[in-house]
Amino acid sequence: MAENLTFQTKCHACPLRKSDTFRPFDDKELNFISKFKTGELTVDAGSTIILEDNKTPHVYTILDGWAFRHTSLVDGSRQVLNFALPGDLVGLQLAIMNEMQHTVTALTDTTLCVFQKDKVWSVFKDYPGLAYSMTWMASREEQLIDGHLLSLGRRNAQERLAYLLLHLHDRAETVGYARNQAFDAPFTQAHLSDALGITPVHTNRTIRALQNDNLFSWERGRIRILNRKGMEDLAAYERDIKTQRPLL
Repeated sequence: MAENLTFQTKCHACPLRKSDTFRPFDDKELNFISKFKTGELTVDAGSTIILEDNKTPHVYTILDGWAFRHTSLVDGSRQVLNFALPGDLVGLQLAIMNEMQHTVTALTDTTLCVFQKDKVWSVFKDYPGLAYSMTWMASREEQLIDGHLLSLGRRNAQERLAYLLLHLHDRAETVGYARNQAFDAPFTQAHLSDALGITPVHTNRTIRALQNDNLFSWERGRIRILNRKGMEDLAAYERDIKTQRPLL
């Protein structure tokens, strides 16, 4: 993994804290987080952030960039579990359960805030507000997985694709990566195929079908939602109510 460990962004000046998407820290929490954070790690697109079954001493918050969680079978087939964006906590499973059952890979050049895994328990002991934040993040991950599991089990290919694109757009929008119903897509059709649980050929056919219906466009790496209501109706998608999210 190409990486560079630095300590560039002070927690008091974190750009994510300026967004209304994330709840503010009180002074005690912010001082603790400033000490909890050991530095920043920048990794190149395609680099492994956390490897399945590999025990790293760190957990991370994505400061900038996209990543994705995935796992593979012995035959080499891959399932993309979900995608990670700024503000998402990576590695909490390892910190709590002492094992990681999936791999996390950077989709773009990605900057990570680095925290020592062995200090996570002090959060639960001394900082109930931050402990709630971690619990909320774990619950949110479960909620995201529930939505994708429903897609894999009950939605057809077109419904799955519409749901996933709306989901990714809305998450990107909350962190400033999407505007005017459009965002730069760092993923490929192969990533979508592995997330949707269908073959690459079927994925390509499904993309073209939704484009032919003028539901969305994908040109030069940029996705634009052309008919949001049509996609929402197709996928039975309900947009999350905007509430302030915890941040570490």
